[in-house]
Amino acid sequence: MMSNHSSATEFCLLGFPGSQELHHILFAIFFFFYSVTLMGNTVIIVVVCVDKRLQSPMYFFLGHLSTLEILTTSIIAPVMLWGLLLPGMQSISLAACVAQLFLYLAVGTTEFALLGAMAVDRYVAVCNPLRYDVIMNSRTCIWVVITSWAFGFLSEIWPVYATFQLTFCESNLLDHFYCDRGQLLKLSCDDTLFTEFVLFLMAIFIIIGSLTPTVVSYTYIISTILKIPSASGRRKAFSTCASHFSFVVIGYGSCLFLYVKPKQTQAAEYNKIVSLLISVLTPFLNPFIFTLRNERVKEALRDSVKRCCQLLND
Repeated sequence: MMSNHSSATEFCLLGFPGSQELHHILFAIFFFFYSVTLMGNTVIIVVVCVDKRLQSPMYFFLGHLSTLEILTTSIIAPVMLWGLLLPGMQSISLAACVAQLFLYLAVGTTEFALLGAMAVDRYVAVCNPLRYDVIMNSRTCIWVVITSWAFGFLSEIWPVYATFQLTFCESNLLDHFYCDRGQLLKLSCDDTLFTEFVLFLMAIFIIIGSLTPTVVSYTYIISTILKIPSASGRRKAFSTCASHFSFVVIGYGSCLFLYVKPKQTQAAEYNKIVSLLISVLTPFLNPFIFTLRNERVKEALRDSVKRCCQLLND
């Protein structure tokens, strides 16, 4: 515990409550999730890069989305896993806390921007297929990705700077498994009302701003699909969007609960559960969503496995 009217030079992460046996069980579960996340998303990236059938804007964006999922879980999971192995509290320096929070928010914001772009891509593919190659050319796709990454990292500089300009004099104990912004605000003895309000407005702008083109795009997509006369045609058209739509529902749903609220300092237990959904479960589900629901990716994976088996047998 720190003395009053001083600011933190390091924080102690309380992590998960419970016995050491429970921590070992949680470690095994989260380590499995983390390992599958790394392997699954890496496989998607490799297959998208090497298979000529996947050289299209949709899969180009998917490769970047998988990269972002690897980064999201790698920013949080190693610290969380290490904390589950260590008895008691885990300390993290101020610099490491700043870096972790900034990278986590920046990568998440980049992902939102990319999801919005992917929705527009699906809209053009379904509603304007004859001009798809002209509109979604390679130059456009590259600029969309560069803009998404730049927006994600630049937009989170001020929020993180403002958070760590606060004086932390209440305590240096963070009731979380990573440097969560809501829990950091709880430790401040400054008036955080204005900062929280600005952060709330930024969360609305980022999340709702990227959700709007997604909702509009899928409104037009569903309307167009319903006009297709044959059932097989409707299924084929919807299958091209099903994976992205499923991921959007999971990703946006959890983040809306966590960030789009005026009061950022919500209950720690609630915060931990939603954070696990964002940083562990969603990246874990990404490879399954985009492989089990996508015939072209499944074909590419099967062919890749066959080629690997042939190379091993030769």
